[in-house]
Amino acid sequence: MSTDKKSALTKAKGFKKSKAGTYLSIGTTLFGAVSVIKQAKKARGEQDTLQLVDAVVSAAAIATGVALLVRELRRMNSDDVLAG
Repeated sequence: MSTDKKSALTKAKGFKKSKAGTYLSIGTTLFGAVSVIKQAKKARGEQDTLQLVDAVVSAAAIATGVALLVRELRRMNSDDVLAG
């Protein structure tokens, strides 16, 4: 692997752990909620219990993911206060 590729990979990993990367992750996770809402509406309209349960479980996964990202963001902010 060349040094350019390693450098790009290192930058990408660093971005994922940055505040901007965390905000981007929250945004993309919440964007997935739109699909889940559509799935739930369709399931209710068709009275498909299995699809509705799937939508509820997916929504719970999204909520958990966002909660974890928000916690990470708060930790980053508290680390900034301690470092400053």
